[in-house]
Amino acid sequence: MDERCRHTLQSVFGFSGFRPLQEEAVNAILNRRDLLMILPTGGGKSLCYQLPALLMEGITIVVSPLLALMHDQVSALKAQGVKAEMLSSMQDAEASEAIRQRLFAGDIRLLYVAPERLSNSYFLQMLSQLPIAFFVIDEAHCVSEWGHEFRDDYRRLGLLKERFPGVGIAAFTATATQKVHADIAEQLRLQDPVLLRGTIFRENLLVQVRHRIKDGRAQLLSFLQSHRDESGIVYTFTRNAAESLAHYLQGQGVRARAYHAGLDTAERNATYHDFVHDEVEVVVATVAFGMGIDKSNIRFVVHMSLPKTIENYYQEIGRAGRDGEPSEVMLLYSAGDIAQRRGLVDQLEEGPYKQHAYDKLQAMVRYANAERCRHQLLAAYFGDTIDPCKCMCDNCINPEKEKEAITVEAQKFLSALYRTGQRFGMHYVVDVLRGSTEKRILDNGHETLSVYGIGKERGREQWLAIGERLLELELVGQGEHKGLYITPQGSAWLKSGESLDIARERLSVRERVSRKAVLETVDYDVGLFEALRVLRKELADEQGIAPYMVFSDKTLKEMAASQPEDKAAMLQISGVGEVKFERYGEAFLALLRSLV
Repeated sequence: MDERCRHTLQSVFGFSGFRPLQEEAVNAILNRRDLLMILPTGGGKSLCYQLPALLMEGITIVVSPLLALMHDQVSALKAQGVKAEMLSSMQDAEASEAIRQRLFAGDIRLLYVAPERLSNSYFLQMLSQLPIAFFVIDEAHCVSEWGHEFRDDYRRLGLLKERFPGVGIAAFTATATQKVHADIAEQLRLQDPVLLRGTIFRENLLVQVRHRIKDGRAQLLSFLQSHRDESGIVYTFTRNAAESLAHYLQGQGVRARAYHAGLDTAERNATYHDFVHDEVEVVVATVAFGMGIDKSNIRFVVHMSLPKTIENYYQEIGRAGRDGEPSEVMLLYSAGDIAQRRGLVDQLEEGPYKQHAYDKLQAMVRYANAERCRHQLLAAYFGDTIDPCKCMCDNCINPEKEKEAITVEAQKFLSALYRTGQRFGMHYVVDVLRGSTEKRILDNGHETLSVYGIGKERGREQWLAIGERLLELELVGQGEHKGLYITPQGSAWLKSGESLDIARERLSVRERVSRKAVLETVDYDVGLFEALRVLRKELADEQGIAPYMVFSDKTLKEMAASQPEDKAAMLQISGVGEVKFERYGEAFLALLRSLV
């Protein structure tokens, strides 16, 4: 690293060194090589192109898929003293013209645009008259039809090599299988690109998967108890579920807000703003939320149902702990989720894409049901090989999960299913087993069956867990209207005399893995950290920016640990550069002096 690069890294970004692969990426861009980099969220992709953009002559064009993502990154760069702007459809003609004039005056170093703008002949003509340093394609997995968020506008970005043959392209993504990786390089027409692939392992994420009990709300509340006053995202599968759960959490004293595409723009924007500015703790959202969020201090992500693909899941949990601090993710799912997702795939037209969707869903199901290291499974899916995490997922923390025999219960369940005609849903079969006197049971005359009430020894939730276990093992199938039926495998099992068991934790609400198992990266004064957070919020509100844009949680924890007394000591802290010290340093030093 030469002196100019080192100085810019420290003075603008506040870092004394690079994370893994960052220096190789920066050097590739500086040497005008095409680059394809697959690096997990939180690995520092943005620095890989922002640093060389400040070292090279000309303008860096960054293609990004969402307005929110562009806005956050531009705001963060401006807070660091970097001349960055974005062009979007939300700007009026006057604002766009002002940016155009600054571009030709050489007053902008990074310009963020949406991919569809590069299909605009007028915009391409304007770029041809400007000195372009290089192009950045962020979220590059959107280029590939074999990925999980394919977009036509991204597919057309291959034209950049035609229109600007001498200009380098740097493509970045956090999620790409080997097949998607190759497709990105081909579609963007990268020429002998430098290929950099970081490890999939997110060492600061504690990963857990739980079978959902009923609607999962009790499990969610238990989880949130160890995340009070922290930012997090809770993902639901439908808009109605997002609104209902947000309302429930509000009633439980949680500062929560719903977010989905069905809300009007003003309400969505207000929720996004309040979450980024730490006014709202929890956003309950459909999966559309968060793709473009640049908030670094999200401490947890919860999925209330099964994601469609490993790619979706990995990208969504990647929104937690972007600052490298300990964070936690939890997935709650049921066998009903699996049947629902499979039903959606069934509706697709026959062809390779439908089979591809089935394969992706099956990989997600295998992950959810697995007893191996979660991190190792994720790495293997993306073509990476790592050792078991040992203490950062539920399976490694509790490798010998206690089992409980349910052979007799399974026989009872299948018998009740058979005698009720194999046309009712799981809840109905469970009600028959437990001897329910609900009107629908009596109307069907099922209180006269020999199986009526033979399962009173088990609670309702336990029977539902047993039913889900039979679905997972494919001893029971689920029809179009959620009616259950005994599969050929189920019939064979009944005749085989084989035993059957279930993880005991699925039959009762057990103590969840404590977040205390995650080691903090810094031993710091908690009270001092909270005081620094309050000051950070005040300064951010004064300037109308998000708190993390002042300093990250990681930076504040280092301040609370080392308790710097002057500028020289403050500049030794990761995340504090000359620019930010000039803006905020004295205020934080004054607070530290008054409290220490």
